[in-house]
Amino acid sequence: MTATKGLEGVVATTSGISSIIDDTLTYVGYNIDDLTENASFEEIIYLLWHGKLPTQSELNELKQQLTEESKLPKEVLDHFKMYPIGDVHPMAALRSAVSLLGLYDDEADVMDEGANYRKAIRLQAKMPAIVAAFARVRKGLEPVEPRSDLSFAANFLYMLNGTEPDAIAVEAIDKALILHADHELNASTFTARVCVATLSDVYSGVTSAIGALKGPLHGGANEQVMKMLTEIGSVDRVDSVIREKLANKEKIMGFGHRVYRKGDPRAKHLREMSSKLTGLTGEPHWYEMSTKIEEIVTSEKGLPPNVDFYSASVYHSLGIDHDLFTPIFAVSRVSGWLAHILEQYANNRLIRPRAQYTGPGMQKYVPINERN
Repeated sequence: MTATKGLEGVVATTSGISSIIDDTLTYVGYNIDDLTENASFEEIIYLLWHGKLPTQSELNELKQQLTEESKLPKEVLDHFKMYPIGDVHPMAALRSAVSLLGLYDDEADVMDEGANYRKAIRLQAKMPAIVAAFARVRKGLEPVEPRSDLSFAANFLYMLNGTEPDAIAVEAIDKALILHADHELNASTFTARVCVATLSDVYSGVTSAIGALKGPLHGGANEQVMKMLTEIGSVDRVDSVIREKLANKEKIMGFGHRVYRKGDPRAKHLREMSSKLTGLTGEPHWYEMSTKIEEIVTSEKGLPPNVDFYSASVYHSLGIDHDLFTPIFAVSRVSGWLAHILEQYANNRLIRPRAQYTGPGMQKYVPINERN
């Protein structure tokens, strides 16, 4: 056996959900560009879970199901108030809340196909409510209940801010949700599949995935991008700061990707949205700084930006707290996690790879009084 570091290049399973071929991302065979320009996030949820785009009646039914399941149990809301708020990262709160949800679901350990699908609906519906409620509770504000007349993206912003969002904000979040929905066998998705391959429950699978997404080399990258932009502060400092980082061999967050070689196809959509939003908010320097950084890093290292890079300035322009960037990623990616969890259950085999041993050879036990 020969080990492959990071499982790079290893094909671990088959899947009909999404593909990355020749730097082109598709969901069930639909190009991400086509979907981002034309679909709604609710259509993407249906596509990932059912393998086809919904009819109008199917889409209406899904929207109704998500609306009906969007309220959080009082126990979860009360739990937020027990957290040491100043010290809790929203991803840790999200991880704990999803695990807690399983305690209040009578079907949590029912493993038939119908029950698992109903749990998928509940989790997809409640994820934005968790993020929004925690964001408000930690500021001493009351959670805002979802509305039945708003889209998934609009409802999230409404629950977060307590006011109905404008069209450009809804468009930005809807596009971001579509772009982050699934990405083949990424770290968090693989974690979810490994978990449920043991026939553990859906809540355990999603909780595990959130733990993997929390890391800065996966979902946490966009938060780190905004931290970098804030530290640089102005366009005229970009050149010196970035070149110094490159000279010191520091990692520039938001660049490069394990799978893509020519560039992340999702990045251009958020690049356009960043340009639009930073202009509307009167803070074009965030976009200008980003494009300057892209120019230098791509020229010097040959690394194009990935989806995390421009999502940072998009979310910042929407007035979203920087530490909520990764939880928003989870609000979207849970649609993909759930699709993969359902697919794993449908054709399950325990995932149990091997390790190439690199320790000492055969040894003999030595009594403790004879050891050096």
